[in-house]
Amino acid sequence: MSDLFASFNEQALWVQSLIGLLLLALAALAVNFLLKKVILRAAAPFLDKKTDTSDKAIAWLATVIPLLIVSRGINFVPNLQENARLVVTNVAQGLIVLSIAMAIVKALTYANEVYERRPISKNRPIKGYLQVLKIVVLCGAAIIVISVLIGESPIVLLGGLGAMAAVVLLVFKDTILSLVASVQLSSNDMLRVGDWIQMPSMNADGDVIDIALHTVKVQNFDKTITTIPTHRLISDAFINWRGMKDAGGRRIKRAVHLDQNTIRFLDDDEIARLSRFRLIKPYLDAKRAELDEWNARTLSEGDDLVNARRITNIGTLRAYAVAYMKDHPRVRDKGFTLMARQLAPTPQGVPLELYCFAATTEWPVYEGIQSDIFDHILAIIPEFGLRVFQEPSGLDLAEGLQRLD
Repeated sequence: MSDLFASFNEQALWVQSLIGLLLLALAALAVNFLLKKVILRAAAPFLDKKTDTSDKAIAWLATVIPLLIVSRGINFVPNLQENARLVVTNVAQGLIVLSIAMAIVKALTYANEVYERRPISKNRPIKGYLQVLKIVVLCGAAIIVISVLIGESPIVLLGGLGAMAAVVLLVFKDTILSLVASVQLSSNDMLRVGDWIQMPSMNADGDVIDIALHTVKVQNFDKTITTIPTHRLISDAFINWRGMKDAGGRRIKRAVHLDQNTIRFLDDDEIARLSRFRLIKPYLDAKRAELDEWNARTLSEGDDLVNARRITNIGTLRAYAVAYMKDHPRVRDKGFTLMARQLAPTPQGVPLELYCFAATTEWPVYEGIQSDIFDHILAIIPEFGLRVFQEPSGLDLAEGLQRLD
């Protein structure tokens, strides 16, 4: 009879513990529901409507209160073994630490989103620094959670980690390198979101769309995405075209190869004919006056014409190219280099290089301006008695052989 009574009493104690646990769970769930489904929804109109990150941060903070109820209320559950009570308390406290850490992480994400709405964010991104803070917060939370679960002081764990410093440095090597690179990139203003960069070693040629702690994303002009480790932007060379965009002009640098066999002096009739060109008439008049003065002062009567200075067709074309670029409405000449220069002769002829800056940085418009300039130059070259060099094709050889026959 006594055994039966003891068994019944033991079952009654378990029932009391079970009812206590159920009531505690219901209380925690009710508070959680009240906070997240009622209070947070009521406060939604007062929160930032442009993002839901702030809502998530507050939701993680709201999770702390039900967990506090569990960690404190477990002590009021009757007839519960001390070991079970300790486990529930430690787990609840560990989850409290994790919830606070996640709330801080979400708050940092929200801070970055708010900062990116400001114009200065393109020049001074802080995403990398915030990622470092997130890592520190999560690592600290992990240490505290483990110490709570095992019932040891965090100092003991940190002491153990001190002995593993070399391993930690090895594991976080890329993070440390990326952090140093991010600081250098930001402090020296080497890279911004929206910059056009070229990095041949990484097959990157496009606009920077994201700068993070570990990686920089570049959207290439073929719409592919290249991901570059941040520290590679410090160790490897890359070209940033921001200076070109800030200046408002993009360089045109291209040469036309002229047949050397067509280069010669111009006679008076040809000079008179070319004087009808409005762009080079001032040049021809000034050049003729200069040469006539020099020849009259230097040459003796009866000297051969070969000793005289004369106007050349290639020099006149060069002057025409400069005048045409200056007269072009889409070419910048004030504050920008503009010239036409003759390069060293090659087996493909004499290169006449045009060097100027288009009054735009937009790629399609720039290519249109460049093509317009060279369309005109290529078409006008025969007027100067010159010919563009072109290597013979199979058709040219066939026609030559037919003429020989």
